[in-house]
Amino acid sequence: MDFKKLGFMPADILIPKTDFESWSVIACDQYTSEGEYWEEVEKITSGKKSTLNLVFPEIYLNENRKERVEKINNAMQSYIDEEIFVTLKNSFIYVERTLGSGKIRKGLIGAVDLEMYDYSENAVAAIRATEKTVLERIPPRVEIRKGAALELPHVMLLMNDETDGVIKSAEKSKGEKLYDFDLMMNGGRIKGYKVAPCEAIYNALSKLWEKGENAVYVVGDGNHSLATAKECWNLVKATLTEAEKETHPARYALIELNNVHSNAIEFEPIHRVVFDCDSNDLLDKLKALEGENEHVLTYVTSEKNERITFKSPYSLTVAALQDFLDNYAAENGLEIDYIHGEESTAKVASAGKHIGFLLPDVDKAGLFDGVAKDGSLPRKTFSIGHAFEKRYYLEARKIK
Repeated sequence: MDFKKLGFMPADILIPKTDFESWSVIACDQYTSEGEYWEEVEKITSGKKSTLNLVFPEIYLNENRKERVEKINNAMQSYIDEEIFVTLKNSFIYVERTLGSGKIRKGLIGAVDLEMYDYSENAVAAIRATEKTVLERIPPRVEIRKGAALELPHVMLLMNDETDGVIKSAEKSKGEKLYDFDLMMNGGRIKGYKVAPCEAIYNALSKLWEKGENAVYVVGDGNHSLATAKECWNLVKATLTEAEKETHPARYALIELNNVHSNAIEFEPIHRVVFDCDSNDLLDKLKALEGENEHVLTYVTSEKNERITFKSPYSLTVAALQDFLDNYAAENGLEIDYIHGEESTAKVASAGKHIGFLLPDVDKAGLFDGVAKDGSLPRKTFSIGHAFEKRYYLEARKIK
């Protein structure tokens, strides 16, 4: 069974021999304006083996970056030297994440071939980005990954598997239970089982390719993380022979594969907050826009929570707002943040001279067709679930 030709394959996956509850922390791109969240995580993990020591929460991305990256790299090597990991050779992991709603999000962890992935806006590739990649966000992330001995995934890929054959095959093939515990900070519960590569999974993946779709997998979460892995691979492969390129571990990236048709895969809009601005001037200019498409949004400030109607040439509300905010922020030297959840957005927006915009829900049914026809969506268009339902770091893989 040549899984490699299918772009998704088993891998040598590392599982820690430590307390899972303090080990596993949420994706680094969450709670980027809520320092109290990460302060609480630091308290919970203080003095313990934890993935918090191996990742760079983006809320701190502009603080002592060089020093922090060095500490991360040292911690990774220290954990390897201390032999805190068990290696699952040539394996998948079948996972069940019980969410706050009670729904169970099922996934299969394995590796993707970065040679089959292209994040450019109008890419024709088996693995594609769903959102427009912000190129200036990649270099600081490359700085973090390029010296790392390990990768810890929070990337979730989506497949358009109407029969759910891949996940059903994985569930039927599950073997040894690897973990079963409550995730910290309201993250729900997660179970993981070792799965040996088998014909049923191979055949189910093959059927996705037989559809002849332009994109077999699209990135549901972690667009910029996977783009960073791709750029790091490009740097490494430039130094390799053709034979070395085939097997080098940096060519692959560990991800979780999910079925877009699952009722536990719910698309949540990602909202916007503009910091330290003249909200009245911003709103006046937004209302002055012209175009054939009308959009309605709710905005939040320290004084108001109201709806606004504006026009734009763009048909998608998120595209119309993003284009305006990009231009307005550039002209006025302002910062924009992207926040998960209406409550968190309102909290941040009302804390100063800020303004928050609440985006409408996203229809997941047309995702694959939309990416095939129109290319990448505007950045930060949607999120899979609420912030606390994001992927937590748990498994690892050597990339050197």
